[in-house]
Amino acid sequence: METVFTPWASLGGGVLIGLAATLLMLFLGRIMGATGILAGLLTPSSGSEFAWRGAVLLGMVSGPLALLAITGEMPAVQVPISTAMLIGGGLLVGVGVTFGSGCTSGHGVCGMARLSVRSVAATLTFMITTFATVYVVRHVLGA
Repeated sequence: METVFTPWASLGGGVLIGLAATLLMLFLGRIMGATGILAGLLTPSSGSEFAWRGAVLLGMVSGPLALLAITGEMPAVQVPISTAMLIGGGLLVGVGVTFGSGCTSGHGVCGMARLSVRSVAATLTFMITTFATVYVVRHVLGA
């Protein structure tokens, strides 16, 4: 399995995520954690809560359509695992987000920027787990 190194696309994406998180905090005083935004969209406390959360999620999922409009091509996506594995992984992420009090975007982008000790610990846990998983999958299981 080959991982493609895309420094410019990754830098651009990181800048856009950071800018979006900064603007959300500046204008609404809210943290840009994707799962928290989604959870609040499903049970909004007001119409304005639903509106900003819906706008953020629409922006998140419309990226491929923007790329299509600019380049004329949809991004190539290859998922080399089964649907059952995707569902299982999604459920595990949901459990982790619940017990970890947030997701990688909330802790890793926003919490780290605010120097939150809890977010630093959570992000270190995410990264160590990711490194271990990639090592096991690639070097132990040989996938």
